[in-house]
Amino acid sequence: MSLSDPAARADIRASILGRLRDTLGADPAAVAARRASVEARLGLAVPATAPALADDPEALLSRFQGEAEQLASTVAVVEGWGSVPAAVAAYLAEKGLDTQGVIAPELAALPWAGAGLAVEPREARDADLLGITGCFCAIAETGTLMLLSAPGSPATVSLLPETHVALIPVSRLVPTMEAAFARLRETAPGGQPPRAVNFISGPSRTGDIEQTLVLGAHGPYRVHLILIRGA
Repeated sequence: MSLSDPAARADIRASILGRLRDTLGADPAAVAARRASVEARLGLAVPATAPALADDPEALLSRFQGEAEQLASTVAVVEGWGSVPAAVAAYLAEKGLDTQGVIAPELAALPWAGAGLAVEPREARDADLLGITGCFCAIAETGTLMLLSAPGSPATVSLLPETHVALIPVSRLVPTMEAAFARLRETAPGGQPPRAVNFISGPSRTGDIEQTLVLGAHGPYRVHLILIRGA
């Protein structure tokens, strides 16, 4: 039985909860009644009121870029996927950073070597300084990335390296957090969410030390976002 199979995980969960109910001597009829009551309340939930943001690609791009830069991310805008490797190489050269790193396997087909980049499609390890990922969607209201864990997009690639470069098709910009979750519900395979959903709002930071803001406290020191028009 593979734990990567949503049906297998559901069976295991049901088995564990069933044994707990048996041990506690729970009345099956009472359990069913409580479940029905909770499901009824969830069905009556009123959606949260989201702020009105223009649902226009250029307006979302402008808002997202402004919010992301407020969070200490840097942003570049390119035309099409073919421009991406050169844009990544230009950013690394500007910052004097190493051109070796790891990429999310779902990005392996891009011509990285032609741009002078030596990147490997795999999970990140401690020694990796550069991680390049895609993005499930990006939230214009807050400048936040929404990344989903999957074999093609390991979470370590965005979390372990000192530099995180995220590639964001403009078509994946959404106005609000509510819109991001709505897209997740609509597109999740079998209606099941992934094992992990990570929200990234700029470089890692903390203000715990004498209330002084320190970047890279428990994750990347720098986050560079490449927005891709026509994608």
